[in-house]
Amino acid sequence: MRVLIDDNAGFCFGVVNAIRTAEEHLRDKGTLYCLGDIVHNSAEVERLRNKGLRVIDHDQWDRLSRDTHSDDVARPRVMIRAHGEPPSTYAKAHALGIELIDATCPMVLGLQHRIRHGYEEMQCVNGQVVIFGKPGHAEVIGLTGQTDNTAIVVSNPDDLDLLDFSRPIRLFSQTTKSKEDYDQLKENIRSMMRNDDFVAYDTICGRVMNRTKSLEEFARRVDVLLFVGGANSSNAHYLYDFCCRVQQRSFFLSNLDELQRSWYEGATTVGISGATSTPRWLMEQLRDRVLQL
Repeated sequence: MRVLIDDNAGFCFGVVNAIRTAEEHLRDKGTLYCLGDIVHNSAEVERLRNKGLRVIDHDQWDRLSRDTHSDDVARPRVMIRAHGEPPSTYAKAHALGIELIDATCPMVLGLQHRIRHGYEEMQCVNGQVVIFGKPGHAEVIGLTGQTDNTAIVVSNPDDLDLLDFSRPIRLFSQTTKSKEDYDQLKENIRSMMRNDDFVAYDTICGRVMNRTKSLEEFARRVDVLLFVGGANSSNAHYLYDFCCRVQQRSFFLSNLDELQRSWYEGATTVGISGATSTPRWLMEQLRDRVLQL
């Protein structure tokens, strides 16, 4: 049996940069707090936790500032992960005396600026900013924050009932969404507009768009495909669904304990791939486990 790892799988630039930034600060200055999981992969989160990274949420900010901020104690340092944060996060950190380590992905940061500009433009013409994304997703929260939380988030065609097609619309997409789904959404909105003032921006990450072609080629080369991704990763589920359309014997797992030998019995070639939030070392461990079994 041969076990192949997809060379194009694994961390994107934004995640690599965030993890490198965290490791540098942990090595040089000790404990670092992070607003939410640094990446949607529990194994990588645990690895960094063992190095001193502490995951917190916004409800813990006040206590963090109160417990660590004094004349003889350094200001607490909180990291903004690649997904980005809304403007309110920066304002609150300043008010609480918290030092921010900003690791927002440059692609996401650029999208935030474009949405802010679109929001200011729409305010002048009673228009709407629409974001194609997953409600409650960390990136989407940061994006809607650029519009003072007035943007309309749509995740499927049924959500289009929320739009007023007689008013101008500026449409953006979360960076990790499906290009095919986004293109269809654009056409649906365009066909329903009763106003000529509609602009849709192509804001899906190029790494995500290019992955599907290479992933299709990889999936066709193997008898079984094991896809490793975080259970709460939008990118992982999008890519895995794509795998299933190409290779019927595709299986999703978030950790090694979920591996089942029956998945690849009789296979000559087993492929291992993952999301942009899947660490290479985890895919290598899965390869070793498959060969062991």
